[in-house]
Amino acid sequence: MSKSRSLVKWGVPTAVSIVLIVAVIGALATRKTFLVEIWIPAPPEVLWEVLIDTQAYPQWNPVFVEVDGTYAKGETVLNRVRDPGGAILKMVATVDTFLPNEELRQSGGIPGILTFDHRWLLEPADGGTNVTQHEVDRGIGLWFWNSDWIEPAYAATNEALAERVRLVTAPPSN
Repeated sequence: MSKSRSLVKWGVPTAVSIVLIVAVIGALATRKTFLVEIWIPAPPEVLWEVLIDTQAYPQWNPVFVEVDGTYAKGETVLNRVRDPGGAILKMVATVDTFLPNEELRQSGGIPGILTFDHRWLLEPADGGTNVTQHEVDRGIGLWFWNSDWIEPAYAATNEALAERVRLVTAPPSN
């Protein structure tokens, strides 16, 4: 009898522990990858100047509508991101990679809950530049958050970047 009571006594906490362990492992293993590309007929140097000019973002960027801080390796920036409903989400990020004319990478979030790793990649190609936005989100928050809007929003940002580059490189009209 004491043996069966012992099993019951330890059974519930063990079961709860197993469920928690599985949830933590699931949260850490859960990830979504977003990838959006565009070719823009301008050299990487021109695109880079537009990307790092965060003061101009409100004029052209439909998603990253404002950035407080400076893009530089190790710096912290506050990104204000517009979701499809028009709400502004504040996301604190650390600039992990800052390779002029090649890569801008920033990451942030709460590990296990929801994190992001967002990259702008610029690669010379065919007299212009292949621009890639690549993001990996991780965490249990992905189980509850509808991220279907991310790729279309990044595609719109790429199109807006192409238009901004066209405007800043256009010869002055007479």
